[in-house]
Amino acid sequence: MFDSAITFCYTDNLERTSHWYEEVLGLKLAIDQGNCRIYRVSSESFIGFCERKAVSINHDDLILTFVTDDVDEWYERLKAKNAIVVGKPEKNEHYNIYHFFARDPNGYRIEIQQFLSPIDREVCHKPRL
Repeated sequence: MFDSAITFCYTDNLERTSHWYEEVLGLKLAIDQGNCRIYRVSSESFIGFCERKAVSINHDDLILTFVTDDVDEWYERLKAKNAIVVGKPEKNEHYNIYHFFARDPNGYRIEIQQFLSPIDREVCHKPRL
């Protein structure tokens, strides 16, 4: 079992990306490594952005999902911050979630999601054999 997880993504503009994740999403900077910055998403998960000159412009093969019970509040917050919001919050019957999508300055798809069925958070912390 691991202690935590970091998802790393690339950006060609670390300052613009940092501003968006700090000011629009309100994430706290955990580690500044110069050309990489790592943000705390929750107590045990992080997202990092590393600056690279050549970055793919097609980011539809990746979704950065943030789980919350306040989907509507996040929708209003992102709209108020002039973020690119793609559609209104809606229920997805297939996955039994309530969610919406947005885009960060790099074009990454951001999903703000709520699980509508109960999840056992303890499962995430128990070692599997």
